[in-house]
Amino acid sequence: MKIFDVAANREADRVTVEKQGITYYELMERAGNEVFLWLKRNFPDKETLFHVICGQGNNGGDGLVVARLLYESKYRVVLDILEDAGKPTPDFTANLKRINKEGIKYNNKQIDTYGDGKLVVVDAIFGIGLSREPQGMVKEMIEKINHSNAYVVSIDVPSGVFMDRKTEFAVKSDAVLTFQQPKLSFYLADNYKYIKHVEILDIGLDKDFIHSVETNFYLTDHLAAHKRYRPVDVFTHKGKQGHALLIGGSYGKIGAVCLSAKAALISGCGLVTAYLPKCGYTIIQSVFPEAMAITDGEEHITHINFDFEPKAIGIGPGLGQHPETQKAFHDFLNRYKHQLVIDADGLNILSYNKEWLGLLPEDAILTPHPKELERLMGSWSDGFDKIEKMIAFSKKHNVVLVAKDARTQVVYKDYVYINASGNAALATGGSGDVLTGIITGMLAQGYDAVDAAVFGVYLHGLTADIAVPETGMQAFTASMILDYIGKAYHKIEADHP
Repeated sequence: MKIFDVAANREADRVTVEKQGITYYELMERAGNEVFLWLKRNFPDKETLFHVICGQGNNGGDGLVVARLLYESKYRVVLDILEDAGKPTPDFTANLKRINKEGIKYNNKQIDTYGDGKLVVVDAIFGIGLSREPQGMVKEMIEKINHSNAYVVSIDVPSGVFMDRKTEFAVKSDAVLTFQQPKLSFYLADNYKYIKHVEILDIGLDKDFIHSVETNFYLTDHLAAHKRYRPVDVFTHKGKQGHALLIGGSYGKIGAVCLSAKAALISGCGLVTAYLPKCGYTIIQSVFPEAMAITDGEEHITHINFDFEPKAIGIGPGLGQHPETQKAFHDFLNRYKHQLVIDADGLNILSYNKEWLGLLPEDAILTPHPKELERLMGSWSDGFDKIEKMIAFSKKHNVVLVAKDARTQVVYKDYVYINASGNAALATGGSGDVLTGIITGMLAQGYDAVDAAVFGVYLHGLTADIAVPETGMQAFTASMILDYIGKAYHKIEADHP
């Protein structure tokens, strides 16, 4: 799904109004109605008290529509209009006239504490056009919202969150109901404290325009993942499914390469070989009998030599950073120029020897967590700066970056793909090793580097989304990701649009 900037969102509104022969007022009614229907589905109890807080711009106008529809449906409604929150727009003013006509009273300016768990605050103060920090009475109201015990729903964007720069102060939303296309700010680590959940509401903006818009930013949702998915040919065999080689492991860290190797096979490739030190031979043959094994060195890898041509290689999980291992890694990079995934200690070794980045094969996939990424390319000031630096790094070194986070970002040159699947259950040891195996397995099956990274990350996250209702968040482990890969594939196959 395309991620729009402010200009594209506004142009989508303009084109829709023009091509559908409607007014901006009617489009506002349509947007407010979609929010109302979401609230009605999620809070059917008529004892729920909705406190709708509006600015005076078009976002506030959306809020007025919501307040009116809730009132007409016999819900308990308290309405506030913040006069310090922008100048009244024409469509806001028109909707305010309808509020007055209905006799809906407003400007209570207190966050009600009615009932236990029965208060929902609807935040409609600021939208995507915010250009300055909240001040005065508006800031005070946002502080009241953030210190209330209410469930907070923001219309389109949490008030105070900027679309193009770091946010310092904003409404902390439980749910953001955004219109038609996702916004980049929602998926940046700086803003996690303001956004727990995002719902994208279809308000009928012009589909042809949306299709025609050029953007470098995409959200990998279920539809996007399904488009990249390559079903298994009914006449295939293990030779056609590709041979993956996983290189890693050292004394005390053999589990990492075991997880990666097993993930590669379960992701669908036909053959897997693990290259590991001799201390891991019995382990991998015991816990993963489907794997072939090549050993080198006693407790760490000292040389990397093999006499076959794997379709893809993943290197780094549990590898260690022994000087002999580092030299072996350097010699390997000098020779190998095919499909490659680098993770964990492989990334750390590169960060200590940045000149080796020039040895990487084109479109190599690097899968750093935040600290590993910082060691590779330096620090960043905020999420927007981080993306700019990743784009520059990817272009300079011709690599695909998989920046692991709560919302993992796959960056390839000028393009950024933000993953929508997954949850905090994946914040567990070994999760990244499994991801390395999955992506390597995708490459071995014939996916190109970007598809392997984007689809592999989505599949990895989807396992946790499926599992957590059964396992719970805390009890989920990296090994369970392997158990749920099959179910994730089933969901992608069964639920395709």
